[in-house]
Amino acid sequence: MKRPRFTDLFDADKPVIAMAHLPPLPGTPLYDEQAGMSGIVEAVRADLELLYAAGVDGVMFCNEGDRPYQLKAGFDGVAALTRVVTELRPRDRPFGVDFLWDPEAALAVAAATGAGWIREVTTGVYESDMGLWNTNAARLLRERRRLGAEAIHVLMNVTPEFASPIGRRSVAQAARSAVVSSLADAILVSGAMAGSEPELSTLREASDAVAGAVPVLVNTGAKETNIGEFLTVADGVIVGSSLKRDGVFWNPVEAQRAQRFMEAARA
Repeated sequence: MKRPRFTDLFDADKPVIAMAHLPPLPGTPLYDEQAGMSGIVEAVRADLELLYAAGVDGVMFCNEGDRPYQLKAGFDGVAALTRVVTELRPRDRPFGVDFLWDPEAALAVAAATGAGWIREVTTGVYESDMGLWNTNAARLLRERRRLGAEAIHVLMNVTPEFASPIGRRSVAQAARSAVVSSLADAILVSGAMAGSEPELSTLREASDAVAGAVPVLVNTGAKETNIGEFLTVADGVIVGSSLKRDGVFWNPVEAQRAQRFMEAARA
C-alpha cells in the first residue's frame, strides 16, 4: 500500500507542528539531578497542555536541552527520550521525534513509540559546532527497512542550523537531490540557528526545486509576524522558540504566544 504524503497525516492543509522540547537528559552537562526524569516528564507535559489548547496540528519531541549536541547518541539518551514519548505521546493528533543529531537514534525511538516521522540532517557534509558532520541517508533508510518501519516519514533538513555546507551546491540542488537520490519524504529549510528565520527566497528556491514532489516546510524562525508570508510558499511549519516565554527555546511554552501564533497561522 502506498504511504500517504507527509502532510496528509494532518487535518490542516498546511500543518503547524509544535516542538515539545525536553529539558537536559541524564548524563548531559545541564541535567537537573534534583528534578530527575520525573521533572523532565512533567515539564514536557505542562508544555503539551498549552500547545494542545492553542490548537497545534501535531507535536515533535526533541532532546533540545542536551547542549552541547553530539553526532552519536548514547543508550541513556535514547532510553530517556523513549520514556518521555511513551508517557506523553498524543492520542488525538500525529507526533514525531528528533534526536540531535543522530538519525538512527531518532528512528529507533520513532519505531518503538509509534511516531509518524523523524526530523534529521541526512544528506551532505558540513563544518559545524559539533565538528565535521557527515551524513548517511543510505544507512538510515536501510535501517528503516530492516525495522519494518517504512511508515515513518523522514524529514530531511537541507540547510541545518549550527553548520555550513562543505561544497558548492545550491539549496535548490541539495533539495532536489535529497528527494530524487536520498528519497526524502519532506524537505526542511532552516535559519542559521534555532529560532532564526530562513530567507523567504531560500524557502522559495527549495520549493521550486522539488516542484511539489514532496512538501517543503519552514523548520526554524517562524513567528506570528512572519508566518503568513512563509505559508504563501511553504507547505507547513515546525515551530518552537517563538511559542516560548521571551521567544527563547529553553523556556517553557507561554499560552498567549502559542495562541497568537496559531491565530496568525490560521489567518
